Amino acid sequence: MLETTKANLEKNGFEVIIVDTRWQAFDLAKTYLKEGMSVGLGGSTTVDEIGLLNYLQTKPLGITLFNQYEKGISMEENTERRRQGMLADLYVTGCNAITQTGELVNADGSGNRVAAQIFGPKKLLLIAGINKLVPTLEAGFERIKTVAAQKNIDRMNAKAVEMGKEPRYDWDNIANKFAYINGDTPGRTTIVLVKESLGY
Repeated sequence: MLETTKANLEKNGFEVIIVDTRWQAFDLAKTYLKEGMSVGLGGSTTVDEIGLLNYLQTKPLGITLFNQYEKGISMEENTERRRQGMLADLYVTGCNAITQTGELVNADGSGNRVAAQIFGPKKLLLIAGINKLVPTLEAGFERIKTVAAQKNIDRMNAKAVEMGKEPRYDWDNIANKFAYINGDTPGRTTIVLVKESLGY
């Protein structure tokens, strides 16, 4: 399934690199960082799990990081950084599901992550574990509904409670913008497939 998915993604204009471990994915991701470039972020547990989020926050090579996750910033600043990230030189994110037929399937709350995957940033670096692979487009949307969205709802509500707020996240505000992408301009999107289970 992995090799078939890779071949079909490549037919659709995506560059695909398969690695064995999250640490190889981390080392590979670092090679896409160039001195002084701007970098945007899409919400991704996978990017965090491979250690890339922490690394980007150190702003290596003098990069400009549009980091909406920085503690202490206002919601207005958070939103502005999401907007800025959509015009970055490099956008780093994950994916909810990748079909064997070569499509990217995603749902989003605010929409910046799915929008950036479609258009905006000059280069898209997408990192996904093999648990994101599904046979069909329908299976991709089903995975979002039963796995990815539910885990995000639980995560965000737990975070709200931890901060002393009322849990307010549900299906309507976690996953209300959907996209599937079955092609891109060759060279724009690089997909790193990791032979591990990563993210939601």
